[in-house]
Formats: sequence, C-alpha cells, structure tokens
Amino acid sequence: MASSIEQLVEQIKSLQSQLEAELAIGRANLNYTLHSGRARFEQEVLRAHKAFRVNLARYVFNADVMHIVTAPVIYSLIVPFILLDIFVSIYQAVCFPVYGIEKVKRSDYLIFDRHHLAYLNLLEKINCAYCSYGNGLLAYAREIAGRTEQYWCPIKHARRIIAEHEGYNRFAEFGDADTFRKRNEKAREEL
Repeated sequence: MASSIEQLVEQIKSLQSQLEAELAIGRANLNYTLHSGRARFEQEVLRAHKAFRVNLARYVFNADVMHIVTAPVIYSLIVPFILLDIFVSIYQAVCFPVYGIEKVKRSDYLIFDRHHLAYLNLLEKINCAYCSYGNGLLAYAREIAGRTEQYWCPIKHARRIIAEHEGYNRFAEFGDADTFRKRNEKAREEL
C-alpha cells in the first residue's frame, strides 16, 4: 500500500510541474518578465492597463452599499493577523533552533507585488495588499504548524482532512504504531 501511495504522490508532483509549465506559458502571453523578482510590463501593455483603471472617486461612488458597510469588519482582522504574525514568528525563532527544525522564510509567503499593476486604483491596491498579507500570513503560519506537527506527531488523522500541508503524506497512518515509531525519527530528520 505504501508504495502505491508514494507512486500517486509522485504522479501528483509531476502533474503539478506540468500545470506550472502550462501556467507559465499563459503568463508569457501577458507580456511581462521578472527582473530581480519584480514584474515588468512592456510600455504598450502599461498604457493599456492604465486605460482599464477605474478612477478612485468613481470606484467608491459606484460601490455596493453593503461592501462599504462590511469593509470595517473585513479590515478589523488586521489586529489578529498582526498578533498571529508576531506570535508565530517568535515561536519559530525560539523553538525551531532547539528542535533543529529549519526555519520558514516569511518572505516566501508574504508577497506584495500587485501594487505594481497599473490597472488598479489606490483602494484596489490597498485591498490587494491586505489580502496578500492575510493569505500569505496564514500560509506562513500553516507551514510553521506543519513543521511542528511533523516533528512532534507525524500521524495522519482517522478521517480525511480537507487541506493537508506538504509534509502530511509522509506521516504514519492512523493506528499504525509500528510505522509511527519507525518514521518518527525519519520525519524529524527531514526537517
């Protein structure tokens, strides 16, 4: 059973690589290149993008009233996001060196590049930065939690989980004590 699961995992990785290659072809058609991690568009494309930008006043004036009413609720999450960011960063800085776990690079998860898009107005750029922070932060925290789980308790759940982290497939099956004992040290070494 383990070898067929490992084969499926390898097939999934291969398909993910194929998908990324196809997405790269699609991105090439959008006429931008990456220079030092920053997207650069051709001048003609930039002019076309600017033509699509909606004036900020018009954007706000035409906004749905419920969007305006709920905006403070959405943005109120910034406080717990900042606290989460601080706490998981401190946790990782203190605990990971003790356990010999490789630290998660925050900059790999918190990516802010949408503000370079000329077709977004100021409010849309702020909204994109907020979403980038929230989703990137949650992915960063998830990776830290995943590495912690891999170190301390690499056992799959009895029930299927909806979204598993990258290391989850290497965990011992629920109820397989022998494999757990054998894999526990290996799982730690992989970190």
